[in-house]
Amino acid sequence: MRARLAILLALMLVAHAPAFAVQPDEMLVDPQLEARARALSRELRCMVCQNESIDDSEAPLARDLRLLVRERIKAGDSDRQVLDFLVGRYGEFVLLKPRFEPHTALLWLAPLLALLAGGAAVAVAWRRRPAAAGTDRLSPDEEARLAQLAGREDL
Repeated sequence: MRARLAILLALMLVAHAPAFAVQPDEMLVDPQLEARARALSRELRCMVCQNESIDDSEAPLARDLRLLVRERIKAGDSDRQVLDFLVGRYGEFVLLKPRFEPHTALLWLAPLLALLAGGAAVAVAWRRRPAAAGTDRLSPDEEARLAQLAGREDL
C-alpha cells in the first residue's frame, strides 16, 4: 500500500513539474529583458500543440517563436509591439487570451449571455410553476360529492 502511495506521489510531482522548454542558448543576458520575453512567451500559443504556450512547448516552431520574441525585444520593441507583430504574422489565434475587439466580442460575452439566458429561463419556470398542493380547500359541494363517491354520507 505504501509503495502504491509513493508511486502515486511521484507521478503527481512529475506531472506538476515545470517544463524546461526554454533552452539556455535561447535566453537573453539581461535578466529584465529575459523576464519580459518569458512573460510574453506565456501569452502566446504554440501553433503545433495549440493548448500550450510557446514557453511550455518543446516543438521546433515554438522555439522559433521564442527566438523571434527575443529578437524583437532586443530590437527595442515594446510588449504591445511584439504581440502586434506576431498577431499580424500569425493571426489572433497565436494569442492564448484573445483581445476584446469587435470580432471577438461574442467569444468574450457568450458565457455572460448564456448565464443570463439560463437565469431568465429559471425565472420564467419559477413563475409558471403550479401552486403548491394542499393550499386549495374543497368547496362544500365538492366535499359532499367526495363523500358520496367514497360511500359515506357522514363526512
